Amino acid sequence: MWELVGSNMPVISFVSPKGGVGKTTATLLLAGELAEANATIRIIDADPNLPLVAWAALEGKPDAISVVGCRDENAIIDEIEKGTTQARFTLVDLEGAATATVTFAIAQSDLVLIPCKGSHLDATQAARAIKLVKQTARGTKTEIDFAILFSQIPPALRSNNQRDIADQFTDAEIPVIPVMIYNREAYRAMFATGGTLRTISARGVGNMKSAIENAELYAEAVIERLRTARARREAA
Repeated sequence: MWELVGSNMPVISFVSPKGGVGKTTATLLLAGELAEANATIRIIDADPNLPLVAWAALEGKPDAISVVGCRDENAIIDEIEKGTTQARFTLVDLEGAATATVTFAIAQSDLVLIPCKGSHLDATQAARAIKLVKQTARGTKTEIDFAILFSQIPPALRSNNQRDIADQFTDAEIPVIPVMIYNREAYRAMFATGGTLRTISARGVGNMKSAIENAELYAEAVIERLRTARARREAA
């Protein structure tokens, strides 16, 4: 499918001070595509509601994906460090608030993805997340790569608001993942019935081909972002 990133074991965190922007969906879609590419993935579910822990209890979870819940800010670093020794990728789904847990996870991340639905309210919250990433990087004296991820976007028509916000991010030289996650029935079905896009494909969910294509392109874009960031660090 694509060449996975080098020999390191990257940590990817999904961050937004606002709930309901698609962090959990983005986490699971990426995990599913990485598993399809024969990688092992450890998901750390740090959302207080533990939606991914609930998903993992349903049928259809690939053996390559493990999920652990973490509600304790004192344990998040330990869980991330375990992930980097036990799996090819560690994905951290964080709560929709600016907490110590979020800051600790950001500090351990190779890439922070900031989901944004495309409204001005979401853009404001994304700006808060960017500020938190930059403050954490400054405090730890490390480079922490980040990018905006447009999510839950209607597949048929992009709104003027979303276009305006994308232009504003570009003008401000804020990095944006070049593939949007669309609003798809198949993505919601994963949480209702269990499994990934690949394992629910035979369950009568509509428009699976487009959903899988969107997920593949999204995962490829994330891998490319990791690869570019690593090359930049090695050249520095």
